[in-house]
Amino acid sequence: MTATISPTAGAQGGSPAGRPPAAEEQPHPVPGDGGTAPHLPASPAPAAQGRRDRLLFGPQPRWVRPSAALLLVVTAALYLWNLEATGYANSFYAAAIQAGTKDWTALLFGSLDAGNAITVDKPPAALWIPALAGRIFGFSALSMLIPQALMGVAAVGLLYLTIKRVSGPAAGLLAGGALALTPVAALMFRFNNPDAMLTLCLVLAAYLTTRAIEKAGWKWLAAAGAVIGLAFLSKMLQGFLIVPGLALAYLWAAPATLGRRLLHLLAAAAGIAVVAGSYVVLFQLTPASVRPYMAGSETNSFLELTFGYNGLGRITGSGGGMPAGGNLGGSAGGPGGTGNVGFGGAAGITRMFGTSFGGEVSWLLPAALILLAAGLWFTRREARTSKTRAALLLWGGWLVITAGIFSFMSGTVHPYYAVALAPAIAALAGIGSLELWRGRAYWPARVVVAVTVLATSVWSAVLLGRDPSWLPGLRVIVVVLGVLAAAALLLLLRADGMAALPARFRKAATAGVVILCLLAGGLGSTAWTLATVAQPHSGSIPTSGPTASAMGGGFGAAGRTGSDGTGTDGAGSAGMGGGPGGETSSAELTALLKSSGAKWSAIVSGATQAASLELATGTSVIALGGWNGGDPYPTLAQFQAMVDGGEIGYFVSGGMGGMGGGRGGNSEVATWVAANYQAQTVGNATVYKLGA
Repeated sequence: MTATISPTAGAQGGSPAGRPPAAEEQPHPVPGDGGTAPHLPASPAPAAQGRRDRLLFGPQPRWVRPSAALLLVVTAALYLWNLEATGYANSFYAAAIQAGTKDWTALLFGSLDAGNAITVDKPPAALWIPALAGRIFGFSALSMLIPQALMGVAAVGLLYLTIKRVSGPAAGLLAGGALALTPVAALMFRFNNPDAMLTLCLVLAAYLTTRAIEKAGWKWLAAAGAVIGLAFLSKMLQGFLIVPGLALAYLWAAPATLGRRLLHLLAAAAGIAVVAGSYVVLFQLTPASVRPYMAGSETNSFLELTFGYNGLGRITGSGGGMPAGGNLGGSAGGPGGTGNVGFGGAAGITRMFGTSFGGEVSWLLPAALILLAAGLWFTRREARTSKTRAALLLWGGWLVITAGIFSFMSGTVHPYYAVALAPAIAALAGIGSLELWRGRAYWPARVVVAVTVLATSVWSAVLLGRDPSWLPGLRVIVVVLGVLAAAALLLLLRADGMAALPARFRKAATAGVVILCLLAGGLGSTAWTLATVAQPHSGSIPTSGPTASAMGGGFGAAGRTGSDGTGTDGAGSAGMGGGPGGETSSAELTALLKSSGAKWSAIVSGATQAASLELATGTSVIALGGWNGGDPYPTLAQFQAMVDGGEIGYFVSGGMGGMGGGRGGNSEVATWVAANYQAQTVGNATVYKLGA
């Protein structure tokens, strides 16, 4: 038996209502009863039921599995529809995936090029699955993006299964649907940034922790830790942000002594250490001569990248060990900055609701916060092992900690990071709304649901109003639906509101109220999500909504972006133009590099231009200085040795850092090339043929 949100238990001191996990029949108000109606168990499967029926439906209502299958089919259709229009999406990661299809060392370490000169400025786990798909089916935009979309379908399915274990299949369907129809989720599960893999890992870790809480299972918890380790290898420290919420839920609610619960948490920590630590050790102990340089670090160190450029500096905005003007800059032009206003909005408690993040993920955020607070209040007197309250602690901790860090971090933050919030918001919406709906005969629960629906509809109208030219009438519709739904909840569903109606009319009226609530709360985000899917996205800062908007891999004198859209200043790149990957090489330059027989057809300052050339030519290109031309690789001595060995065909001037830009010897490389080789114009690029 699982505990459920029981308003009477919290307010009147009664014991919490019990309910089998499969119970889903909705209670009807009992005239004159101020509490919740009992939860009826699902009808057991008939004794004579055949094997086929047991496999398909099991001991639960027959509508459950078909409904879950429909959820997954619709999600797959949404995420896979017209996916080829996205092209190479973020060309930086596309080039690294292409490299992984050609060379196993590049696959293992996340090299930007198949020659293994330098890595992307992230750990490699998010590249592994699409690269393996490219090895099997051949590298293409679809072989790269379909795995991302399938990760989204898997995340929706796992969220459904997780919430179903706590609050039943109806709550699971609501949570899964809410995740699928969150704009930033539809955006990122159709893109090739690491966030798709990260989000899937986080949801899987929550599922495993939920299983662990049920019977104090340390093996489930250790598995959750291992998955968190994989999340770390997808996007470093961001993968750890949900750990406090998961640990709190287990420590509070697992049915074991405190000592055993603490020991089990050590098992989870061991799981993290085994997966994440083994790769760190592998990278650090592999001789630098046989692996690529670690981009984003000054010392060719994975640990430096973890705690500097991609780590604490993201939160504090301090430089740490990052390249000058790199990913930790608050705004274009260098570290510190002014709160990253140009990308994520000013730091503060309202950032998640602001113009940058609001349309991505905040459609159900007010509802999630209201339902979290109400759920914790109504379950405050339930047993310590209450699964409902444990779930609220897990998902609430995930939401509050992650959103809090995103809101106040003074380093680089981008709106699409918010996909990491989407599962928690959806989960709280599913759990809270269904549990309070079951207690709707109790007027405080009914009031909370009404306020939640009305607040969600009004906030949806505000978000829709941020693009006033797009479907202006929809704003009015969602508000009207919200008012009608709230009124119906408060008046029609009160204890004596439908007592005089025949049973069939009561059921029809109840169903009508449910539909009103779903439309009022979800119509706005659904429309925004569909508009997002209808638009192709490319570049390094994709955003959701009815207008395809994304900052490309580099944008000239106005500034440049990091691999995940980080702002830096610098010169525009040569040989760049439009295209599915955000920028393309000229036909003349493409033909020239294809004719090179060198290990690397070219070297160019900055990874954006290098990635573009790799995708256009199918050759390996060295990104001088890494992402923004600021990494100290290759040094002048290393470059000269490569040239003497005939390993590099051409130096392409321009790109991020330009001739003379960057640090760590990069300007020395550019100066030395200009002094020793003859420049020629190829297409719209300045090119130096290296060697004799």
